[in-house]
Amino acid sequence: MADTWTPDSWKQFEARHLPDYQDAEVLREAEQTLSSYPPLVFAGEARALKADLGEVAKGNAFLLQGGDCAESFAEFHPNNIRDTFRVLLQMAVVMTFASKKPVVKVGRMAGQFAKPRSSATETQGDVTLPSYFGDNINGIDFDPEQRRNDPMRMVRAYSQAAATLNLLRAFAGGGYANLRQVHQWTLDFMGRSPWSDKFSDVADRIGEALDFMEACGIDPATVPQLQGTSFYTSHEALLLQYEQAMTRRDSLTGDWYDTSAHMVWIGDRTRFDGSAHVEFARGIGNPLGMKCGPSLEPDALLRMLDLLNPKREPGRMTLISRFGHDKVEEGLPPLVRAVEREGHPVVWSCDPMHGNVVKSDSGYKTRPFDRILTEVKGFFAVHRAEGTHPGGIHVEMTGQDVTECVGGAVAITDDALGDRYHTHCDPRLNAAQSLELAFLLAEMLNQEVNVRQADAA
Repeated sequence: MADTWTPDSWKQFEARHLPDYQDAEVLREAEQTLSSYPPLVFAGEARALKADLGEVAKGNAFLLQGGDCAESFAEFHPNNIRDTFRVLLQMAVVMTFASKKPVVKVGRMAGQFAKPRSSATETQGDVTLPSYFGDNINGIDFDPEQRRNDPMRMVRAYSQAAATLNLLRAFAGGGYANLRQVHQWTLDFMGRSPWSDKFSDVADRIGEALDFMEACGIDPATVPQLQGTSFYTSHEALLLQYEQAMTRRDSLTGDWYDTSAHMVWIGDRTRFDGSAHVEFARGIGNPLGMKCGPSLEPDALLRMLDLLNPKREPGRMTLISRFGHDKVEEGLPPLVRAVEREGHPVVWSCDPMHGNVVKSDSGYKTRPFDRILTEVKGFFAVHRAEGTHPGGIHVEMTGQDVTECVGGAVAITDDALGDRYHTHCDPRLNAAQSLELAFLLAEMLNQEVNVRQADAA
C-alpha cells in the first residue's frame, strides 16, 4: 500500500470534519500559494523528535505536550507565545527534577487552528450558518461573512505559524531557556499560587547545583544543554488541504514529510477504518499521535498501528488516551494489553482534558481540575498494574491568567468563570493550574522511579 500513497491519495477516502469550500478556484489558489512557501519545519527536526520519543517509548524519558485548544488570529501576540512557552519550561523543569529523566517538550502551537465539529452548521433563531471550524477556516462571530469558509485563511494561518515558530526558536536557543534564568520564568500573577513558592524552592536547588558544578570546574555557560532546550511543535492534522499543501519530499532520504509541524495527530473523530486522515498520515515520515477514546476497540487499534507504523519504528506512534475520569481504569487496560501482546513500540500519553468537559451552572463549558487529576492518577495506575510506562501528558493550557477550568489550588469557582473566559473553543488550564499539575505529576513520576528501583532490587 505504501507504494500507492501520494500526498493527495487521501481524497479517495472518507473525509469527515472538513469544511465545504464554495469557491474551488480560490481554494486552488490558496493551495498553490502554500505549496510554493518554505517549509515551517524540516525533516531532520522531525526525525530528531522521533528519536526523542523513541526514548520515551523505552521508559527513559517523559513527554510533555501542551498548548492552546485552538489558536486564534485575535489573540496572536508575542507575550502570549512567551508566557505559554515559559509555563511549559516550568512544568518540564519540575518533572525533570523529580523523575531524573529528560522531558521531551512539544507545544500545541504554530498550527493548532482547526477544530472538528459535530455539525457542519449552526442555527441561532431562524438563521443557519456554517459552524465555526477554527480561525484558519472561518471566523467565530455568528454572521454570514465571518462564517464563510475562506481558503485564504490558510495562508494567514501559515504566516502566523511561521512568526510563532520564529519566536519559539529564539526563546529555545537564544538564552531564554538558560537554566540560570529559571527564577525569572514565574509569571507575575502566579505569586497568588501556593505552587509558585514550591517552584522557587526547585529553582533554588537548581541554582545550587549549577554553583556546585562551577565550583568543580565545570562552567555551566559552556554546556549547551544548560543554555537552551529542544522544543517541538504539533497540531491535529485536521484540515487536510493545508497539510497536503505543506507536504514536501525530503532531499536527503526521498521520504515525504508534513512540514507544517514536527508532529501531527489524528483525532478521535477522524480515527476510523477508511479514514482520509489516516490515509494521509500513513505516508508521511513525521512522528504521529492518535487519540484513543472509549469507542476504540483493541482490534481496531492494532489495525491502525499496523497501517500507520508497519515497520514498528520506536517514536513513530504516540497513543493519546482520552477516556474521562470515570472510564480510564476500565477502558485503557484492554488497549495497553493488546499493544503489548503484539509488540508495538508506542508512547502512551494521557489527555485528561477532552473526556472531562462539563456544563457549569453559570452556563460555561468547563473542566473540573479534580476530574483532570483523577484521570491522570488512573492513567498512572493502569500502567503500574500492566507493567508499562506512563509516557506522557497532553494538556490544553495557556500562560494567560484565564478562568476557564474550575478548581485547583487557585480555587476558581463556578461564579468566577466569566471573569476571564477567553478561549475560542474548549476551556484551558491557566498557568497556576498547569504548574500545580506538573508538581502532582512529579510526585507520580518519583513514585514510579521508586517502585521500579524496588522491583529491580
